[in-house]
Amino acid sequence: MLKPRTAFLFIFILLFAITSFAQSRRVPPPTPTPTPEDIEKVVTEEIKLNVLAFDPEGKFFSDVKSGDLVINEDNVLHQPSSVRRIPANVVIVMDTGGEMRQIKSLNQTRETAKAVANALREGDQMAVIQYSDKAEVLLEWTTDKAVVLDAIGKKSKFGRRSVFVKALGLASEFLAKTPLENKHIVLITDGTDSIAGIAEKEAAIKKILSTDINVHVISYTRMEVTDIEPRAKGIMKTPPPKAMPDEIAATLPNGVRGVTTNPPVKVSVNTDRAFIKKMKSRKADLEDSEKQMEKLSTDTNGEFILPNTFEEMIEKAGLVAQMIDSGYVVTYIPKRPLSEVNGTQERIIDVTSKRPGLLVQAKRKLIVGSQ
Repeated sequence: MLKPRTAFLFIFILLFAITSFAQSRRVPPPTPTPTPEDIEKVVTEEIKLNVLAFDPEGKFFSDVKSGDLVINEDNVLHQPSSVRRIPANVVIVMDTGGEMRQIKSLNQTRETAKAVANALREGDQMAVIQYSDKAEVLLEWTTDKAVVLDAIGKKSKFGRRSVFVKALGLASEFLAKTPLENKHIVLITDGTDSIAGIAEKEAAIKKILSTDINVHVISYTRMEVTDIEPRAKGIMKTPPPKAMPDEIAATLPNGVRGVTTNPPVKVSVNTDRAFIKKMKSRKADLEDSEKQMEKLSTDTNGEFILPNTFEEMIEKAGLVAQMIDSGYVVTYIPKRPLSEVNGTQERIIDVTSKRPGLLVQAKRKLIVGSQ
């Protein structure tokens, strides 16, 4: 039998052990979830630009640094955050339709698109879109030029209409699907639309200006206008019907063969007022399109090519590819925060060089804010 003092001590030790065990098993109270007021929101804003870099001889400048450039955004100077040279991502957009076309042809558009693809640098990603009665993706991203050329030559087809606005929207959305940089659209087009009105076209162009996409245009407009101008004045220039098939004419002596295969052009006057009015409207549409496409290229730091011949069209396609591959992706943090813009705001951005022997081309209009 335990003595009272010993029993008391035993009970005390037992109670202490139970209390200690319970405390060791106790789950610590959860950390309170911070309220929105406790969280400091940090937003990093960045604007991306494509900057073309050349030496005085017009060759690509291969060693551009952040300290070489000064960015002017609406007369506020900035230093670049980064300067990188990375492969380009190029969407070639082929205009393969149009009910009133005179010069534009499927074959010429194909050959021009192939010339662009062939001239781009190895490692550039390419995709192909065509539009006529509808806009559609012919080829998803690939770096394989043979695959691109095959898609251009075999998958493209002609249509009666021209849905330019839908094609421009599709190309923009296609580039936005993945987090790509160094983004370019090459339009081979006359820029007219069979369905969309002026407001829809302006909205599509404005949407492009809210991105970092560079738009390059190889335009049919000058050749189309040159061909259609006499018709708009009621003058028709048509050769008379051939006197014999080409195969037979080829067997004739040179002097006779020239007259037979190249008969004089017959000039006549068309008094059909409805036809003349239609031609004038078409000419005005082409001229307006030319101005719009040139401005779009300028505002997105792209190239605008206005050839007078098919041969020049092919030749200048290589120039577009050269300009695409002469660029750096430059980023900077704007001193006027983008998040503080109410509505929409236009910003004019220009980049200049501080480095002797480095010539740069980078001027674009950027639309920021809610659309």
